[in-house]
Amino acid sequence: MSRTRPGRVRTKRDNGRPPLLLSKLKPQSINLREGETRTIICPDCERWRRLMGETQLKIREHCARECTASGDAAREKHTHCPGSDQAVRLDISIEQWGEAMLAADSTATGRRSARQHYKPIPAPAQPVMRMSPVPTTPDEALTVYRSHLRTCRSSTLAARCAGSHRCSEGARLAALYAELEQTQPARRREARVEEARARLQAARTWTQHTERTRAPKKSLAKRSGTAVEDANNTCRTSPAAGGVSGFRGPQIPLGPQNQQAHDQRRAALGRQYARV
Repeated sequence: MSRTRPGRVRTKRDNGRPPLLLSKLKPQSINLREGETRTIICPDCERWRRLMGETQLKIREHCARECTASGDAAREKHTHCPGSDQAVRLDISIEQWGEAMLAADSTATGRRSARQHYKPIPAPAQPVMRMSPVPTTPDEALTVYRSHLRTCRSSTLAARCAGSHRCSEGARLAALYAELEQTQPARRREARVEEARARLQAARTWTQHTERTRAPKKSLAKRSGTAVEDANNTCRTSPAAGGVSGFRGPQIPLGPQNQQAHDQRRAALGRQYARV
């Protein structure tokens, strides 16, 4: 098997331009990795071209239109790229170029925008007016379960209730009915206990109220305080003759202001009642 020989610079002739310095080039525009062919982006045609030489590097002679033909006829027919035979000088070591390459790669990675993850929009909640109440008794659960069976069996869904098979909603309603049927005796017993406890508490409250109501007036006055007792004793005494009454306010009329109008009104009402 033939071995590919590295390209050698057979002449010192170049294009007459100043050499390209490795420290001035972008790290990603030249390839100097060990074990790979050395290449560079031509500054004129902006295409990857091969670097010839080991110590004195030059860009290989090439066509500006990406032509690979050789010979005198090809040289006459095709345009020679001005970047051919461009000298490249390694003013820094390969290790320094590798570090610059890694730094440029990490910077480019950091400039990339993070991938956006779009979360699905949640479905709108069902209105309260359409929500069915949760069954609390076995009879209600059985009614809801039978209604679901009628609706599901008449549908065209592949996973509908048929025979002994139940869909997810049917299985849930069946489990709810079984749970309510099993726990119904315990819930009834708890309800009876709570009802008896409420009746006992109400009876105790009414008994205490009755005992307080039947107490004599003196004991009620004693429990209310000396101020209430003094007020009650004061109210029992009748006012003295010729004294000022405790009532303060305008004089209350004891008769009609217009006696004649009052008599006429009473006579009219009497005749009206007589006709009825």
